[in-house]
Amino acid sequence: MKQALFLDRDGVINIEKEYLYKISDFEFIDGVFDTCQYFQNQGYLIIIITNQAGIARGKYTENDFANLTQWMLAKFTQKGILISQVYHCPHHPKFTGECICRKPNPGMLVEAQKTFKIDLGKSILVGDKESDIQAGINAGITQTILVRSGHIINEANTQATQIIDSIKNLPALF
Repeated sequence: MKQALFLDRDGVINIEKEYLYKISDFEFIDGVFDTCQYFQNQGYLIIIITNQAGIARGKYTENDFANLTQWMLAKFTQKGILISQVYHCPHHPKFTGECICRKPNPGMLVEAQKTFKIDLGKSILVGDKESDIQAGINAGITQTILVRSGHIINEANTQATQIIDSIKNLPALF
């Protein structure tokens, strides 16, 4: 069984911007490449799980998301980092109804577990919202890290196992 580092995208990998779909608006968060390299060197798969409600809301298309994703993955590849998969949920309950993939539901994590034979109990999830943390907990991930670089959150109410200021601080925990 493999272990994985699951990363939310907006607010963890890139600076949080509402309905981000343009390459020109994408800014990587300082330290994300070094952190991913560290965990890759430790034998972790790196998997991105991201809610993309902008698709359901008609703010951008699946093709827009795919183009940005391919560009982002190329940037990781240029740094010698393999992102095993990017899972996204294009749904929003108000526009497309309920689904099993939208965080806090664990659908994307469960799909990754099946595809890559991941031991979720030995994996790590990093997110910037409580819904990210809840998705990890709902999937059985015991190391859930809330990062302050994205959404403003009520830290007193989080169920995350750790809170960090930035993704660049993650390797120090492991």
